[in-house]
Amino acid sequence: MATRTVQAHPHAIAAREERRAEALAMGIDEPFIADLVDRFYASVREDAVLGPIFNAQISDWPAHLGQMNRFWQSVLLSAGNFTGNPMMKHLAIPTIAQEHFQQWLALFYRTLHAIAPTPEAARHIGGKARMIAESLLTGIWVHRDREDPLAKKVELPHVSSVL
Repeated sequence: MATRTVQAHPHAIAAREERRAEALAMGIDEPFIADLVDRFYASVREDAVLGPIFNAQISDWPAHLGQMNRFWQSVLLSAGNFTGNPMMKHLAIPTIAQEHFQQWLALFYRTLHAIAPTPEAARHIGGKARMIAESLLTGIWVHRDREDPLAKKVELPHVSSVL
């Protein structure tokens, strides 16, 4: 059986390169992302609300941090080096709820505010984090809880609430 290589469309490549250039112009690069991930997850591990949940799910923190680095590089730099299914990972946690995403964002924003290279970068990254949290929360409501997401109200902080 022959393997088929899929080539990215030139427009897609150009769009990815443009997003990366915009991020780099804001000061978002691989070393910054690594620092953000390391500091943020250090605070998560110590958090009274989130620490027990994360520590119960993650047995190999160095591997998880590497995976989170690749995830955020893909989100922020269009790196395309992340493989995984964050929705399935979160659906597998039976107790995770809106208040956990609220706390996750509060810690994320606090870390981001402390180290963001520019206010523009903080707003950009914070917006992405909130969008991801909202997507995961909505997915949990639909797939795990079998609830109508339109009947619920997403109550998550915005990055501007801490900047």
